[in-house]
Amino acid sequence: MTYRKRFGMFTLLDTLIIIAAFSSSFIIVDVAGILFSMTFWISVFIILISYYMSAFYFRMNRKAWEYASIGELKNIVKTLTAAVVLNGIIQMAVFSYVLYRVLFVTWILMILGIGGARFFRRYRNESTYRKKLGRKKTMIIGAGSAGMMLARQLSQSRGCELDPVVFIDDDPYKQQLDILSLPVAGNTEQIPELAKIYEVERIIIAIPSMERKKLHDIYEICLKTGIKTQVLPMIEDLVTGKLSVTQLRDVSPEDLLGREEVELDHKHIKTSMRGKTVMVTGAGGSIGSELCRQIVKYKPARLILLGHGENSIYHIQMELMKHKPETILTPLIADIQDRIRIHEVMEEWKPDQVYHAAAHKHVPLMEENPQEAVKNNTIGSLNVAEAADAAGVKTVVMVSTDKAVNPTSVMGASKRLAEMLIHHLNSRSSTIYTVVRFGNVLGSNGSVIPLFKKQIDQGGPVTVTHPEMVRYFMTIPEASRLVLQAGTMAKGGETFVLDMGEPVKIVDLAKNLITLSGYTMDEIPIQFTGMRPGEKLYEELLNEEEIHDEQIFPKIYLGRASTLPLEEIENLLSDFTALEKEQLRNIMLELTNRRIVAVGESTTA
Repeated sequence: MTYRKRFGMFTLLDTLIIIAAFSSSFIIVDVAGILFSMTFWISVFIILISYYMSAFYFRMNRKAWEYASIGELKNIVKTLTAAVVLNGIIQMAVFSYVLYRVLFVTWILMILGIGGARFFRRYRNESTYRKKLGRKKTMIIGAGSAGMMLARQLSQSRGCELDPVVFIDDDPYKQQLDILSLPVAGNTEQIPELAKIYEVERIIIAIPSMERKKLHDIYEICLKTGIKTQVLPMIEDLVTGKLSVTQLRDVSPEDLLGREEVELDHKHIKTSMRGKTVMVTGAGGSIGSELCRQIVKYKPARLILLGHGENSIYHIQMELMKHKPETILTPLIADIQDRIRIHEVMEEWKPDQVYHAAAHKHVPLMEENPQEAVKNNTIGSLNVAEAADAAGVKTVVMVSTDKAVNPTSVMGASKRLAEMLIHHLNSRSSTIYTVVRFGNVLGSNGSVIPLFKKQIDQGGPVTVTHPEMVRYFMTIPEASRLVLQAGTMAKGGETFVLDMGEPVKIVDLAKNLITLSGYTMDEIPIQFTGMRPGEKLYEELLNEEEIHDEQIFPKIYLGRASTLPLEEIENLLSDFTALEKEQLRNIMLELTNRRIVAVGESTTA
């Protein structure tokens, strides 16, 4: 309905209500003798003028009454109170007296009539939407402001398939009460029981500010119901308008971890980067691109985006440019295997810091192509490190992996060799070299999470290699931030190890994703395919020679750097191209799993 039509409808309706209320008040206070006299009609005219003047001042006709709430009720009371007071003043001026009892009764009747007419519109809308067939009965966890906002929007939204039927809240003062006509039936421990009682078909967690550990505990309870569970968007996205309250998101892998994000030493990181030139190799990859997103927040003078794939470098450049950073973005296409090109780049731009994230990371593919793993992960890393030394780079941070510990794969062995070369170079260069090692990151290219989600969307089965396989996981943003933090603490030769939390069984991760996507294990089965070449049942972050108990920053540990004689590594790199695939693989694994001697305690930060 247009504003003009709404204005006309409410003007006619309010006029009739005011006349009826005014007439009834004469009868109620027993002064019906002057009803319909000239004095009466003059008084009617006065009260109508008083009302419309007050309504204009308080913007009564600008309200969307289908969303009426306490605020609108207050507005009605203020408008009608002002109208009655103004009417009394005018009557005193015209008649020299005021019928106070008549005005008081009129005020009450107008509140009931005009307020009731307004709120009836909202009641009718809610009743109409609730009767819509096919809507799924929905449980809302959290009866706070976010939960109430969600319940109201779901009830009033014509195109929504969800119908809120019950609240869950741990606050004992809210339990057994009704909020927005919905019962607060119990606490989170009672979710499975109450879901059956209310025949719930969807669960929504509407507590945007809750700690991740608590959210994780609630997810674990929701798993027992087998009902699809979704989450209200982050409160920042709601406030900024990026998302509406009805744009629910599915449970993410990050939610399943239950990890709280660490608070970084932003001042130290900003001081180390502000006004500097920073280079990220592999800038188009999962870790490299997130490093770039984090780095630009600290406003270096220039950020060099170096990568081999033109499309990925173009995409991260365009993404960063959207935010109009103060940092100059310099995209460079270069292959770290090309020694001459990498030296040219380093010499031309002379970066202050280099974050080396470029690597081949796919374990089965590297098993089939061991020479490429050596070329890229080992020799490529050596090229970057030596070029940085020649160009006078201050700090080089190499991103490594837990697969480099007691490696069983070519990929892990190639990264292990790269770590050793970095430590050797640190001992004879003025450049500070350090290694940051961590496990799997959620959502990275080639990780299991996107694969599981795709398989679930396609109807299954979800493929897991082994029922006992476990992995460490952390989010890409968390890993990238901790890499930057470790880089600021480097003094040379360290192996920093990120705290990955508790290892997660891959099969449990698959089961959780299936259940929280609204499916049963019968609908989306899990199929075990057997371990692939080079895979381990579990990963380690440090071997026996490297174990060090010192935590130098929340979630960052300092391991003991260890290596092999440089001549042995150089001998392998000089003739690896002449070796057969299986021969090269065996030599790499034998070399990197040999008991090695620590090169000395790394300096603590």
